This record gives sequence, C-alpha cells and structure tokens, in this order.
Amino acid sequence: MSASRREFLAATAAVAAACPSLFAAGTDLIKVGLIGCGDRGTGAAVNALQADKNVKLVAMADAFEDRLESSLGNLLKKESVAAKVDVKPDAKFVGFDAYQKEIERCDVVLLTTPPQFRPLHLKAAVDAGKHVFAEKPVAVDAPGVRSVLASCEAAKKKNLSIVSGLCIRYDSGFKESIKRIHDGAIGDVVTLFANDYRGGRWQKARQPDWSDVTYHMRNWYNFTWLSGDFNVEQHVHFLDVCAWVMKDKYPVKAIGMGGRSVLSGPEYGNIYDHFSVVYEYANGTRLVSNTRQHPKTKGDMSARVLGTRGQSLLSERTNGLTIKSDKDDWVYEGPFNQMYQQEHDELFASVRSGKSINNGEYMCHSTLLAIMGRMAAYTGQEITWKMALESKEDLLKGVLGADPKEPTPTYDWKTKLIHPPVSVPGVAKYS
Repeated sequence: MSASRREFLAATAAVAAACPSLFAAGTDLIKVGLIGCGDRGTGAAVNALQADKNVKLVAMADAFEDRLESSLGNLLKKESVAAKVDVKPDAKFVGFDAYQKEIERCDVVLLTTPPQFRPLHLKAAVDAGKHVFAEKPVAVDAPGVRSVLASCEAAKKKNLSIVSGLCIRYDSGFKESIKRIHDGAIGDVVTLFANDYRGGRWQKARQPDWSDVTYHMRNWYNFTWLSGDFNVEQHVHFLDVCAWVMKDKYPVKAIGMGGRSVLSGPEYGNIYDHFSVVYEYANGTRLVSNTRQHPKTKGDMSARVLGTRGQSLLSERTNGLTIKSDKDDWVYEGPFNQMYQQEHDELFASVRSGKSINNGEYMCHSTLLAIMGRMAAYTGQEITWKMALESKEDLLKGVLGADPKEPTPTYDWKTKLIHPPVSVPGVAKYS
C-alpha cells in the first residue's frame, strides 16, 4: 500500500472517530428520541421534527404511560409533523429505566424530564455517542452540575452537539441587544436586576393508590429534589441572561432570603414561593434577583442592566428590548425569530454538517448560579461560588435516606421517601 493511501485511510479513520454520526446533507434519516413526554417535551419534539427535512421521531420514553400516550396522540394530531412521527409499539418505553432502551434507537436525544434526571440521562446519551437537546436547568444540585460538566467535556471529544434549552440565547432580539451592551452602549455594567414575577403554580391532589414516588413525580415541580425549586427550574432563564450580559463571568458570592407566604399548604410540596437574592461579582458589580409565584398578581419576567452611561431593558414583551444612553435611545424592532425553533434548527444543522455545538459551560454555570441563590435563601448564609460548586448535597440521596458518601441506592415506585421539610433559614445547613 502506498504511503499516500495509508495516510488517506488514517485520516478517514480519524474523522470517523471524531464524528460518530455523519449525515449526508439532507439525504440520511436522522432518528430522534424523546425522553420526558410532558408539555415541554411535546413542544421540543415538534421543534425537532420541524428543524430538518429528513428526520423522524422513532422512540419515546417517560416514567408514566399516560403521559407518553398523550404526547404521542398530540404529535399525531399536529399537521406539520404528524408524517414524521414513526413510533412503533416496541419503541414506547415506560419506567425509570426507559431512557436506556430509548437511547439505543436514535441519533438525537431530547431530554425534557424533570431536571433531577438530566445528569443521568445526559451521561447515558453521551456515552452512547448521541447528540443532545437538554432542557434547562441541567441539574438540581452541585453533584448534578459537576456530572453534566464532565459529560459535556466528553461530548466535545466525541464531536457531539449539546444544545441547551436556555432558549433566550437563540433569540435574535436578545442577541442584538446584548451585543450592543458588550460593545459599550451603556458603558460599564454596574448593577443588574433579574425579575421573575408570575402567578400561581399547578399541583395535583394525591390519589389513594399513589405511592410516595408516584405522588412526588406527578407533582415534580413542587419538590426541590425533582425541580430544584422554581428559582432554579424557571428563573434560570433570566439569571442566564444576566450571565450572558456579563460575558459568562459569574458572581463570587450571594446572600438572600425567601420563603412561603401564599402557596404554603402541604399540597405545594417543599419549595418556596418567593426569593430575593443579591449576587456580587469580584469587581463589585451586583445582580439583584427577585422572584415570586403568587396567584392574581402582576407578572414581570425581565432583566434590567444599569451602566455608567445608560441602561437597558431585556424582556420578551413587545418593545421589551431597549437601550437608553447618554448618546442614543434604541428599541429593537426586528427581525424576530422563534427562539424555541431556532435552537433546534441550529442543533440539526450541526448534526448535518458535523460541526458540533456545545452549550455545556454556560448551561451548567447558569444552573449553578440559580442553585447558589437557592442555597443562600434556604440556609440564610452567604454562599460563595466555590461553596456552591463543591457542595456535596445530593437531593436524591436525601429523600432516599442514603449516606451521601455511598452510591445512590436503587428505588422503584414502592420506595418510601423521606418527605423533605420546607427549609428554614438559620436552621438549614450548607453541606
């Protein structure tokens, strides 16, 4: 064999190793699997199926059969994607191990379960060489964040795409607004405000035949071990916007408070209904984060940025992207894109091209930013970035009553859970 041919074959093998899933432009079928078949998962599946001409949903997995069947039925009713839904009976997987069977069937995995399971599922997908869409947040505690960081590093080495559900990063208006801030439109950033004011939240009454695990899973949003609390599950969006403004630099410490003043009954699990956290950066810049979920109250989901030469409003509402400075006032007027669709368009384009996208660092660090704020409010103590990242608190082991130093024990639908109490500042401890 000639040296040139040997070199060619070696180069070809290297490319194949780096790019385990190569798809000819538009001609090879990309098989998609959905793990987590709630409303958000169904929406993500629609976006994925609209993102490429030759893509099919071939497998679905969920803890609950009724959620899977409802999602599948809704997808088959949607005219724009119904023809791309090809989920055979033997490709519908139910239970806690369903994700393992589903991952085997697909090229791209959509991870849209409650965030407690994101680290486990992401690791399995990357280990199997699959591209991933991972909804926010990516974890509920620091051990989960550290796991996802490791998985995202592994994905880089395999040239696998990891696209985050922090969808505002894919919004054209926010991109233009933050570019202007980075270019100095309001001078140096001095203070940021991140608001998440919204109404009440859903809960499902416990049924007589529901076990502890079933009840918690049916009400996953209301339990910190499953959702991370709403400061993590929802407010992570605008905390991430603030991190983006700060060029993905993160605060060195946080102090805050929170509690339950309206949604205080046992039916609302153990999460808070309001938080107020002040984060401080190394240069003295502060991020003031305020959230609440109280029925019949005025909503506001936005970030405001104050600089030495002006200020900016960053909001999804009409005329919600503005800059006022000592030179010019500016309002973003378009073009507008559909950010939920855009993130999937870019994911599938990366799969086709073999040029991977990896949102791993910011999706992990912004998740940790939200967890850091929760820890500060729950404990009533100042929490540093180092403390947040190195925390050994494992929320799953907590409800299972497991030793933090031991591997996570197996559990099933009949497992008795330790119902976690509502955290009391000054009593709850950092760990």
